Amino acid sequence: MTSLESHIPSRSPSLGRRPLSRETVIGWGLILVLVAAAVFAHLAGEPFYVNLASRIAIVALAGVGLNLALGFGGMVSFGHAAFFGIGGYVAGIGAFHAFDQSPLFGLSGLPAGSDLMPVLWLSALLVCGLVAYAIGAISLGTSGVYFIMITLAFAQMIYYFAVSWPTYGGEDGLPIYIRNSLPGLDTNNPLVFFTLCMALLGLALFLTQRWMNARFGAALTMARLNETRLATAGVEPRPIRLAAFVISGMITGVAGALFADLNGFVGPSMLSWHRSGEIMVIVILGGVGRLCGPLAGAILFVMMETLLGGLTEYWQLFLGVVLLAVVLFARGGVMGLLAGRERYA
Repeated sequence: MTSLESHIPSRSPSLGRRPLSRETVIGWGLILVLVAAAVFAHLAGEPFYVNLASRIAIVALAGVGLNLALGFGGMVSFGHAAFFGIGGYVAGIGAFHAFDQSPLFGLSGLPAGSDLMPVLWLSALLVCGLVAYAIGAISLGTSGVYFIMITLAFAQMIYYFAVSWPTYGGEDGLPIYIRNSLPGLDTNNPLVFFTLCMALLGLALFLTQRWMNARFGAALTMARLNETRLATAGVEPRPIRLAAFVISGMITGVAGALFADLNGFVGPSMLSWHRSGEIMVIVILGGVGRLCGPLAGAILFVMMETLLGGLTEYWQLFLGVVLLAVVLFARGGVMGLLAGRERYA
């Protein structure tokens, strides 16, 4: 067991209904605070802060994806930037070809790209799901530090492929000239775009809660705690873990598509190991294996990056101190400090 896996809380999900836990109430509180901050910033004519709230929601969504694999499945993946970046490139490439009405990948016979967000989100889900299946099928043959290094290796392979892909900007990346659209909505409006980000984040949290309170969640938890006992019960652990890894990659891919639209740009930096590290730090700060932990971690991470980054270029030194304190003294992260031992309901 790696040192990071030791921070994953051991619990068995309940299949029945029960009163709302303190963690659930705190999670709802964080969501309401973020929504209220975005609305207030919009009314005050501060689009920068609305976009900042959108960034929090997006990186929290990426954290929800990683948390499913890491926190609930015990799979310490250091390559989730691959799915984040692939989702971004799906949005960027679709917008690029929709802008000039050229065929996808420059190949005659293929259709032109699309700038419709639902089409791009579904495409990101499909592509990231296929890539996650391929990576997971190979990586899950290992465990511990070997699993970490194989996922990192795959992510770096995809990173260097993007760097050497001149059709879509190579190392310089690909600009998105016009934000992708959703019929009936003005996605260029910061508050509208924030609402879309929050809606997808809320959907991901809802589905994760339902999955973890169902038989799938019980099997995934047991696969993390004791694979032998799960196999003895007649359930093969590997397909359960692979399914969780694929779903995790798909969720992270949608976050990448939103991130590309928010910035109007997609580049190899979205695929780098630094991005994988950021997503993992967000999950650890918020609480590994906590449903709303990624949201709490995203708020803390983005606020430190914004406030301290405006004061000094060495803001990551303070982030490191906070992360060290969480690992040593608050293994449940921010949500663990606020909610104690209680879990979601």
